[in-house]
Amino acid sequence: MRSYLISAPILAVILAGCGLGEIVFAAEMVEPGSSPEIVSFRSENLTLKGLLWRPEGKGPFPAVLFNHGSGRDYEKQFAALGPLFASRGYVFLAPYRRGQGLSADQGEYIGDILDRILKEKGPEEQAMMMVKLLETDHLNDQLSALSYLKGLPFVDRKRIAVAGNSFGGIQSVLMAERDAGIRAAVDFAGAAQTWAGNHFIRERMLAAVRNAKVPIYFIQAENDQDLSPSRVLAAEMQQVGKPHKIKIFPPFGKTAEDGHSFGYFGGEIWGLEVFAFLRETMNGAPASRTRGRGATHHAVGP
Repeated sequence: MRSYLISAPILAVILAGCGLGEIVFAAEMVEPGSSPEIVSFRSENLTLKGLLWRPEGKGPFPAVLFNHGSGRDYEKQFAALGPLFASRGYVFLAPYRRGQGLSADQGEYIGDILDRILKEKGPEEQAMMMVKLLETDHLNDQLSALSYLKGLPFVDRKRIAVAGNSFGGIQSVLMAERDAGIRAAVDFAGAAQTWAGNHFIRERMLAAVRNAKVPIYFIQAENDQDLSPSRVLAAEMQQVGKPHKIKIFPPFGKTAEDGHSFGYFGGEIWGLEVFAFLRETMNGAPASRTRGRGATHHAVGP
């Protein structure tokens, strides 16, 4: 297994929460659109594609752009997330970056690039190239998707957030550093597979959170491969007085792979907290100063 690559996650059985939580969660749901629309947008000289879910009605609606990981395709993962967000009144855009998924014919797959660099030049050059690709070509793809999202007539361009899992979590942190007109970022398991072995990504993400323009919510399951990224990045944001939250949820599924897929398949568990965070940040309120008991959880405002 590649140290940087997420193999296809195994869909874990999601246990139902307590009755009260289910009532609160269901009370805010609206009717989503029946199926996603395949959309296209330009990124440099490429034509990339993505999946778009939207609630019923004219809007304008708040929106979330969700960044996928390093795997080749995320059809099942997006199918778990899109209807969830649309049911809560959000437009949900899941763009595929160059070389992946519906954009597989637009540029070389990042996994193949990194494999080639490892073979030809070694692990240090591979680690450096990973960061370079994520902060240039792949970040440009996400920013192009964001521009597309802002241009949709049923989207409230003043209420847009970004989120992502694994490589997509890294992308979300990098987007939070930009003055791109987003209101918040949610990082599910960003760098959990690469943090320990790649000092370039550690340094780059620490710089990004120090310069973050919006609040970031760091989320992982306790059985993810490495909890250091969330804890270190949250501590850095606390040190410099940047608004953020962090929560380490109980183990999800049985394996580290299951834990790493929590951002895709754990919506019934993290949904209440994430949607509360999005409402709070999109309404302009700073993250509150609270501390929870049990799973690691704290929030900090400037």
